[in-house]
Amino acid sequence: MRLNRFIANAGICSRREADDLITAGVISVNGEIVTELGTKIGLSDSVKYHEQTLKSEKHVYVLLNKPKDYITTT
Repeated sequence: MRLNRFIANAGICSRREADDLITAGVISVNGEIVTELGTKIGLSDSVKYHEQTLKSEKHVYVLLNKPKDYITTT
């Protein structure tokens, strides 16, 4: 997974803002500061933002059962 996507999924900022954080040098992966865009990380890597360890958000699935001929455009 790309580092900027991981940061965005952690709820810190958007992916474009994550690129700015990476180039500013405030993101570290496994104790090393990363400034290169497009860096790939694994699931076992430790990502820190200002000494705060980031965790990916859990996915939430919602199941909706709608009646037949019911319009849900809004």
